[in-house]
Amino acid sequence: MTDRAVRNLEHLRRTASTARVLNLLKVYDEHGDTDDWHERPMFRTPALNTSLIIKHRLRRNETDSFPGRRQVATKVVVPIDSADLKTGGRFVFVNQIGFERAMQEAFGIAADHPDLKTLRLMDQLPSLDPFLLREQLRRGEVDAAPCYFALSEADLERMLTFVQSEIEPLVTLSMGDGVAAVGSTARMASKILSNAPGDRLEALRATLRLEPEQYQEGVFCWKGFLYYKWTLASLMNDIVVVADEVGTVKPVGPSDRAAKEYIDRGRSVLRGRIMKTCEEVSRTLRYYDDAYAGLTRDGKPLAFRDFLLEAPALFARLGDQLGAVQHIVSFWRFRFGPKAPPVGVDELIDIFMDFETGLMGREIDVYDPRDAA
Repeated sequence: MTDRAVRNLEHLRRTASTARVLNLLKVYDEHGDTDDWHERPMFRTPALNTSLIIKHRLRRNETDSFPGRRQVATKVVVPIDSADLKTGGRFVFVNQIGFERAMQEAFGIAADHPDLKTLRLMDQLPSLDPFLLREQLRRGEVDAAPCYFALSEADLERMLTFVQSEIEPLVTLSMGDGVAAVGSTARMASKILSNAPGDRLEALRATLRLEPEQYQEGVFCWKGFLYYKWTLASLMNDIVVVADEVGTVKPVGPSDRAAKEYIDRGRSVLRGRIMKTCEEVSRTLRYYDDAYAGLTRDGKPLAFRDFLLEAPALFARLGDQLGAVQHIVSFWRFRFGPKAPPVGVDELIDIFMDFETGLMGREIDVYDPRDAA
C-alpha cells in the first residue's frame, strides 16, 4: 500500500455519485450495529469493509502502475482517521503491479483470500452503481447484505424531482388531482428512494400486491429502473456534445498511416456506438415503461409486480451500458476540458480503444494499429 495521502475524502463522501464511489465507512456508520452487516459482510477483512472503493480516472503518472493500458482503475482507500476524513487516507489500486503483495503487506491476506476475488469482481465493472454491483457479486457468489447497495445521498437529492414526476400518474390514479395528491407524491418518492431500513410505505406495498418479504426487493428493483432512467436523461445533452467532439478532435505530433486510419475509423465507429448504446438502453427501459403503463393505465398491478421481481436480469446489461457511457462522458470532460493540454496521437488511440472496449462489453479485444507496426 502506498504512503501517499488521499485528500478531500470528506468532500468525496458528501458529493460523489453512486456510480463512482462505494462508501463502506458510511454503511458501517449506519448499519454496523445490525445483524445483517455482521452476518453478510461485503468484505471479511474489517479494514476493507469500512473503506471507500472508488472508480478513479488514472493520471498520466499512474498508468505505469498497471500491466496493461487502462484509463480508469478501482482504488481502495482506507481512511487515516475514520472520525475525520479530512486527514485523508492510504490507497491501493486493484490489479496494480504487485497487487497481491501489497494486499498481503497492508491487510495480511493471502492471494487466495475471498476479499481479493470480490475486489476483482468490482474491477471488472465500468461503475459501482448498486444495481449492477449486486448482480455482479451475486454471479460471483458473494452474498452481501442489502445495506451495502444504496444510492448516495448526493444522487438521492438529484433524483428526487425526477422520481416525483415519474410516480405522479400512480398517485393521481389512487387519489385524483389536488393538494393531497401533491403531498402524497412527494412522500411516496421519498419512501421509494429511502435508504433507511424498514422505511416501508404500506399503501405502496398493497398497491403493488407485494408480500411483506417481497417489499424490499420490489422497491429496490423499482428504484433501479428509476435510477437508470434518471441517469440516461441527465447524460443525454453531454452525450451529444461528446459524440460531436469525438468527430472533430485533432491530435498533435507525428502520425503514421496506420494511426491516421485508426483515428479516422474510430471517429465514426465511436460516435455510432455511443448513440447505438444509448438507443439500446432506451429500448430496455421501455420494457419498464410498458409495465408501469399497465399499472397506471390498465390497472394491472400483478404484471408490474412480477416485472419488478424479475428485473435484476436486466440490470447487468443496463449497468454495463450506462457505466460505459458515463465513463466516456466523465473522462472526456476531464481530458478535454478548457485548460487541458493537447492530446497526442498515441494517447488519442489509447482513449479511443478504451472507449470502444467499454462499449463492446467486457473481455473484448480491440485491434491496436501499433501492433501491426
